[in-house]
Amino acid sequence: MQRMMLPDDRPPRILLCAVFGPYGVDDAYGRKENIMELFHNQVTRAQGIASFRFHHRSFGLYFLADNVDADVTVLDFPSKKRFEREVRRGHYDLVGISFIAPNFVKAREMARYVRQQSPKSVIVLGGHGAAIDGIEQLIDCDHVVKGEGIRWLRSFLGQNPNAPLRHPILPSTEYQSIFGLPLPGTAASLLVPGVGCVNGCNFCATSHFFGKGYTSFIPTGVELFDLACRIADARGTDTFFVMDENFLKSRERAAEMLELMERHHRHFVFEIFSSAETIAAFGIENLVRLGVTFVWIGVESSSEQGNYVKNRGIDPKALIKELRDHGIGVLASGILCQEHHTPQNMHIDIDFMVDLNADFVQFMLLTPMPTTTLYREMEAQGRLRNIPFEDWHGQKMLAQTHPHFSDDEPEIWLKRAFRQDYETNSSSVYRVTEGALRGYRTLKAKGYTDACWQARIKEREARVLEYSMILPTIERNAVNETERERVRALRREIAKELPQAFNLKRRSTALGATVLAALWNLRVRIKGDMIQPATIVTRLCKSAKQPSGLLAPALAPSTSPAGSEQLVAAEAAQDMVVDHARGLHVCVHDGRTDEREPPLSQVLAEAVGVPRGRRDVAPGAIAVLEGLPVDEPPLVLGEAPKLLLDSQKGPGVADRRLDL
Repeated sequence: MQRMMLPDDRPPRILLCAVFGPYGVDDAYGRKENIMELFHNQVTRAQGIASFRFHHRSFGLYFLADNVDADVTVLDFPSKKRFEREVRRGHYDLVGISFIAPNFVKAREMARYVRQQSPKSVIVLGGHGAAIDGIEQLIDCDHVVKGEGIRWLRSFLGQNPNAPLRHPILPSTEYQSIFGLPLPGTAASLLVPGVGCVNGCNFCATSHFFGKGYTSFIPTGVELFDLACRIADARGTDTFFVMDENFLKSRERAAEMLELMERHHRHFVFEIFSSAETIAAFGIENLVRLGVTFVWIGVESSSEQGNYVKNRGIDPKALIKELRDHGIGVLASGILCQEHHTPQNMHIDIDFMVDLNADFVQFMLLTPMPTTTLYREMEAQGRLRNIPFEDWHGQKMLAQTHPHFSDDEPEIWLKRAFRQDYETNSSSVYRVTEGALRGYRTLKAKGYTDACWQARIKEREARVLEYSMILPTIERNAVNETERERVRALRREIAKELPQAFNLKRRSTALGATVLAALWNLRVRIKGDMIQPATIVTRLCKSAKQPSGLLAPALAPSTSPAGSEQLVAAEAAQDMVVDHARGLHVCVHDGRTDEREPPLSQVLAEAVGVPRGRRDVAPGAIAVLEGLPVDEPPLVLGEAPKLLLDSQKGPGVADRRLDL
């Protein structure tokens, strides 16, 4: 790989971008089905205002930005206008564009604009969209990065590809809400122990993108525990969303982590992905002690024809029941329009998934994404359809021909599946509340008195108390009479176990929640339920970063595990300028000019979702990226009005999904 020609008089300037919005609309660049919300798009989409709503920032961009010696700007969720302004003003040496296949047209337009307005900039494509065959000829670019990108970018800049890895401090979600109400507490922090998965399911884009292998960033429980402590102390929350395709696959690491947590009384909480066989091998009580409160399981299908080795010999219904009995929420995912499916037997798999009675159910169409074994099989059989990449989102039509389904049938089956799950099992928020109560009872009945187990009982109690305040809202917005009766029964059961759940203060809060939910419902009826994420600009300066090699282990080459030293979390308040149009309750000032904060009226518009009041961050002077003044340390300014903004309390650093 040819190295980049670097400027002699200054650090290289890099712009890393996610694709521009608006998202989830039918226009020249995308489709309305490609909503920028994971749950509202693929999980709770049929549940109306009871759907869980949140955005994930572009996780991978911040790992890249924090692990190169350069002045880096990360532009997340920009409007087209905001992206163009950044390109014109920034004079960047390198522009990286991260995208997925359905956002192909947006990436192409962004690359075209960079080439036109900043012809000296090197254009690099990354993310799952980079796996598209012949992407180098389809989009005007200089380089395409497929797979893990930190090592590549370091090498391209002439830096040590195996230098210590810095794990940035990131909230896993923002704008967490349900019924239009902010979810309580600080958003979970992001934790990325590694990338890839060795299971190699033939449809899985993530597994194939990383070569059907696993690259460990944090190979030992000691390093993982140390990193979790650092991030938790910095952000003020012990809850983590673990971005790892099969976290429990490294059983020794998880067990070592658990032992350290119990020894030091750091009772972290984890939301994870895991396959059924690794859950069974690790043990449910060990999961409880480890602090797992949510697990995403790929169930896929009821039949041997449509299933995978990872589920062999596992009774998913019994496993999910046992998990929920212990207060561990479950998201079960299933695949529709598989090769063995016909209009006559599709209902069998839908009924099977619904009968699992998981807290959440994801239904997706079988889609042969580029690089996967399934894609190559469909290509060899001549079955790939000539449809735009914008339609490769798995929520409407098939990207391959199917002998039993016409163009419009897959979408009909999807809608039927989501609706059946909602009407049969009630809203996911009801299920989460009911599962928390089950877990509280089960853990108390076990009779264990050690500190770890007691902490897990307290966690479930707190969850019951939190969600019990919106039970009247759930009842008022129930999908049918069955859900209303279930909610009433659940309230009676909670009152028996935890009578304080319905004291005067909590009843007053519940009444307020019902009123606010009614206002949100009115807004949805008038203007629809679309929530566009706000633009986030994050600037990292070379002089503000920790020098490589001091405290962090080297990034492991793909053929060997990472080093054994401790991994350091980047200190957000010292490393970067965060310009967050929605958050602005905390910002970082470093003595340099940057974009101005929006006026209070604009923040109010963000809080209540008034589209006409929402704009990009107001333009200011061109940002100066020469580093911190030697005599002026970064200053975290006081909080502006929070209103109904994000509940994040710590310095904001950005994320969404692992695109680059």
